[in-house]
Amino acid sequence: MQLQSPYWLGLFPLLVILQLTFPNRVWVVLLVGLGGAWLCAFIWARELTHNLHLLREMRFGWAQVGDRLEERFTLVNFGWVPALWVEVADQSNLPGYQINQVRAVGSQAKNSWKTTGECTRRGLFTLGPTSLRTGDPLGLFKVEIQIPGSTALMVMPPVVPLPGIDIAPGGRAGDGKRPRPNAFERTVSASNIRKYQISDNPRWIHWPLSIRHQELYVRSFDSTPASDWWIFLDLEQKTQVGQGWNTTVEHGVILAASIADIGLRGGNSVGLVTAGEDLVWLPPKNALEQRTAILHSLALASPGSTSLADLLETARPSLRRGASLIVITPTVDGEWLKPLSLCVRVHLTPTVLLFDPLSYGASGDPAHTQLLLARLGVNPYIVRRELLDRPEAHPGHQGEWQWRVTGFGRAIPVRKPVDLGWRKVGA
Repeated sequence: MQLQSPYWLGLFPLLVILQLTFPNRVWVVLLVGLGGAWLCAFIWARELTHNLHLLREMRFGWAQVGDRLEERFTLVNFGWVPALWVEVADQSNLPGYQINQVRAVGSQAKNSWKTTGECTRRGLFTLGPTSLRTGDPLGLFKVEIQIPGSTALMVMPPVVPLPGIDIAPGGRAGDGKRPRPNAFERTVSASNIRKYQISDNPRWIHWPLSIRHQELYVRSFDSTPASDWWIFLDLEQKTQVGQGWNTTVEHGVILAASIADIGLRGGNSVGLVTAGEDLVWLPPKNALEQRTAILHSLALASPGSTSLADLLETARPSLRRGASLIVITPTVDGEWLKPLSLCVRVHLTPTVLLFDPLSYGASGDPAHTQLLLARLGVNPYIVRRELLDRPEAHPGHQGEWQWRVTGFGRAIPVRKPVDLGWRKVGA
């Protein structure tokens, strides 16, 4: 609690001097009136200082880019004087998230409201602390209440569908891919019989059953085990191109997150290696927590000084034979091709996603690198800016509701937010 203008205190000795020098009832009335006003304002501000409380709750502990963030605020006044105005000032660092408001709350009452915002950037952010600013009706005292509690909010990169991108199988034929009906290398056990498809190998036709039904049937075998996927994301600062959201850094993170999701859903063990400001080394695993670990690392990823060539050279001795090597890079020169060729020699199967700098407004042509990769037996995917500069790259469904309206006008939720629980900010 702070006095707004200390000059008010100077009026009291002035009025006392005037009364002693020039006695008059006017000075007495003014002295009593100002004293009473000051006392009332002091008591009012003191009551607000000790009896105003704010409860801040959030719905989610993490989100993805594009998700809706929802918070609930409850302003409680336990005192016997009303707060005619209360300014709620937020000190969160989530980009584009502003919840500053001015509210009022009566004596022994509460005021609740909700705020929503959109997570527009990946990373680790803080919600809170919060402060309340108010005062007495006469404006003599200013009251400021600091609420130090804060909560970390992790915003994960989006995961998007990637049309036309297939990861080359590692190891023996069929390794690294989901079980396929036409895999030409099988384990010895046949799981069932199904109808023939155009892509099936005629060697697997079940002739007795086909003759009986006058239709071709084939044996469906168990595929060979899925191989490890190693995702190498190139985050060397000097090779990145683009501006704002449309940069090879952001698009590389989205590609890595989406490919990891595809691999884990397909039963592969997926690992991540990248060297930005910090080295990330996540060995391949096929577990639910691996997806969270990969997205967490990608959410905090930022460019650094380590080149892709150094990253491949350093990591090569630790990679197991027969693994699928997925390289995501905007580097169109050939410095990293030598360590990549050494990886091919030790039976690592690479899949290269090469950004096209021209589509990001920079110089450079990936055609020469594409030719050199072809000599290694690698057919790279040329990734243009348009592939990820689309609404699907800005998803966010964790905090969204979807409704279906019946013929009678009733709204039924068909999708609810992932987590409906509220938890206190700072808890």
